[in-house]
Amino acid sequence: MPILLLVVILGIVEGLTEYLPVSSTGHLILATELLGFRASDWEAFNVAIQPGAILAIVVLYWRTFWDVFTGLFRKDAGAWRFVRNLVVACVPAVVLALLIGDYIEALLGNAVVVAWALVIGGVAILIIERLVRPRECGGVQNLTLRQSATVGLIQCLAMVPGVSRSGATILGAMSIGVDRKTAAEFSFFLAMPTLSGATAYYLLKHHDRVPAEMYGNILIGSLVSFVVALVVVKLFVGFVTRFGFAPFAWYRIIAGGAALVWLTLR
Repeated sequence: MPILLLVVILGIVEGLTEYLPVSSTGHLILATELLGFRASDWEAFNVAIQPGAILAIVVLYWRTFWDVFTGLFRKDAGAWRFVRNLVVACVPAVVLALLIGDYIEALLGNAVVVAWALVIGGVAILIIERLVRPRECGGVQNLTLRQSATVGLIQCLAMVPGVSRSGATILGAMSIGVDRKTAAEFSFFLAMPTLSGATAYYLLKHHDRVPAEMYGNILIGSLVSFVVALVVVKLFVGFVTRFGFAPFAWYRIIAGGAALVWLTLR
């Protein structure tokens, strides 16, 4: 397979899965293996194209970010609570990454871990969807300090590839009473500092894993993921508000089960 085609495919996978509760990292690992390449060889690329998907959130929610930015200077309480909630939710992942980052990185090429995490995560989504009854919160700025900290702690589960950062944060928020729309948007906004920090940390630490000839591929992959993520995010909130997360849960279970069979037989 031509490298350029692989780059485009991985960019599409990143854009499709980054904000859905199905694990972008897990899908990138499995896609790389399915296409005949070693996931460990493309680990740096898969991390480096995340800014494309992050930029999609900036573009789609620019008015929200502008209102928060100007609100900080006006000393608007809602704007300050918005920022506070994001900062508090980011802290647990930062601390854990510094403590056990090397161990987590060792899992990034393990397709078996991804497959099991997809299945287990799918079952967890079905349980939460059935048992939890979220209530309207009125936006990210209205979350309490405890809710934000709890979502931040749950986000740490996504350090295991296949768990899904968006899935962990959205379902984690719903499990403590946050409505679907607010949970999804909090997950989107939380992705910006979390993924930006993780990408910068990884590339600074492992800059030697990114040869000069790969930068062009990273640019292409990021652009593809940006365009695809724009479409996905616009459709996602409306979809889950109407249908819930059960379709994603069943997809995870089927995809993870199929991956386990394939990995066992290959």
